[in-house]
Amino acid sequence: MTRSLVIAPQWIGDAVMSEPLLARLAARGETLAVAALPWVAPVYRAMPQVGETIELPFAHGRLDWSARRRIGRELRGRFDAAYVLPNSFKSALLPFLARIRLRTGYLGEARYGVLNRRLANVPGRPPMVAFYSALAGDGAAGDAQPRLHLDAARIAAAAQRAGVAPGGYWVFAPGAEYGPAKRWPAAHYASLARALHEQDGLPVLLLGSAKEAGLCREIALQSGAACEVLAGQMSLADSMALIAAARGVVSNDSGLMHVAAGFGVPQVALFGSTSPEHTPPLNPNARVIWLKEELQLDCAPCFARSCRFGHTRCLTEIAPQRAQDALLQAVAGRRTEPQ
Repeated sequence: MTRSLVIAPQWIGDAVMSEPLLARLAARGETLAVAALPWVAPVYRAMPQVGETIELPFAHGRLDWSARRRIGRELRGRFDAAYVLPNSFKSALLPFLARIRLRTGYLGEARYGVLNRRLANVPGRPPMVAFYSALAGDGAAGDAQPRLHLDAARIAAAAQRAGVAPGGYWVFAPGAEYGPAKRWPAAHYASLARALHEQDGLPVLLLGSAKEAGLCREIALQSGAACEVLAGQMSLADSMALIAAARGVVSNDSGLMHVAAGFGVPQVALFGSTSPEHTPPLNPNARVIWLKEELQLDCAPCFARSCRFGHTRCLTEIAPQRAQDALLQAVAGRRTEPQ
């Protein structure tokens, strides 16, 4: 049996979209360990095919040469193969320092010495699930749905900490790390929260990082009694559990959007500056709203942090009523598939 080490990407959404690759590797008999930064490690703990998650003590943007050498020495003799998902040179160093025999990844930053099975770089912005799945090298199609799983006790414990019952709340994830051109307006989120709360009385939980707590407080202030701000107060693991048991989720194109997709939760994904052709929520219960064709926006997708025209029509013109209709349709048509 092949013992394989996977070097994880650094973003939550990319981590979710790597799951079909890991499922494929496990299905052909490889035992898997994932080396991940702490803020994405909980995603891999929700993948049953991952036998071990190794948290890396590296700082974002730094080489951390001494730590890489130390961990490389500790890993020697443990693995037969490695798959390096990020394209950076430093991400390929750990398998090289660990002397893993077969080291697979994209050429990336001219990684001729540190990788010995290199795939040609893909131009443009390819669909990410297929991009990662190609590393398996078996030529199979790469459009599988990412799947995450948490046991019922883990979900119930997170719901209890949040003061809600599984299935008895909505989740909004209004943040987007990349910038405001990916964020639906706070006033629109607040309007949608009020409408949902008036309809069924269920609370709306606002999830996100500590950086997004201010945005969530702004939404809550405008939504009356509809919202509860949990951004910055819940761990990623607890946020994932709350998403798994939500009645439905509304979000921008973000990491938590992909988490909702991984759990198959009814969801509405709101796209602005980015493209659902590149990072779609691969979920039969997802409804995507993107106004590129409808508004004939030649500027979309711009992949910019801020709108260079100053209007962000791609997001501001998505009406709250439209998002509500899409969400209720997703809930009514929910398909349940085995995790």
